[in-house]
Amino acid sequence: MTTFRARVPYAEAAKALLRDTLFDAAGELLRHRGWSDLTMADVATAAGVSRQTLYKEFGSRPAFAQAYILREADRFLGAVEEAVRVNSDDPKAAVTAAFEVFLAAAAEQPLVKAIVAGDGGDGLLNLVTNQAGPVLSQATARLTACLKTTWPDIPEADLRFVSENLVRLAVSHAASPSAQPQGTARSVAAVFGPYLDSLVAAAR
Repeated sequence: MTTFRARVPYAEAAKALLRDTLFDAAGELLRHRGWSDLTMADVATAAGVSRQTLYKEFGSRPAFAQAYILREADRFLGAVEEAVRVNSDDPKAAVTAAFEVFLAAAAEQPLVKAIVAGDGGDGLLNLVTNQAGPVLSQATARLTACLKTTWPDIPEADLRFVSENLVRLAVSHAASPSAQPQGTARSVAAVFGPYLDSLVAAAR
């Protein structure tokens, strides 16, 4: 029996390809210079498109930065979700693995390094930490959904409490690391692991 996969419309596929190409180009450039030294023209040239094309897609430099941060956050969260899934039988181990994989990935990410540098008052850190912005809220919502899928009997409000605090701690430690990812992950899990264990036990 032949299985047909839904075809992504050309315009949608082209848009996704353009965005990924621009984000990847920015990432490569950020390996060698700070965000404040990076112009939209630089990104467009590195991606092989016109500056007008870039502005037409994003409208402004801050909008481009926010979209780029959200793309990278989405990738980080995919790895976090997998770490939680494979440790679903041990909540403390799940927190440890999820935190470690996030911090290890963040340490190698040029965008995170640019955010930490905060050179020139570029506003990148504010885009990540702004409570009213989409980065923290989307990350919290996605982690809450992941934990709810993993432990469906725990009340969602409790899982959201855990998720929001883990997300904020993850951003803080990524921006200002005080130890290696493994050590930080163990410390965070020592605090949140028992609480999550108690929620799982109570749900059973």
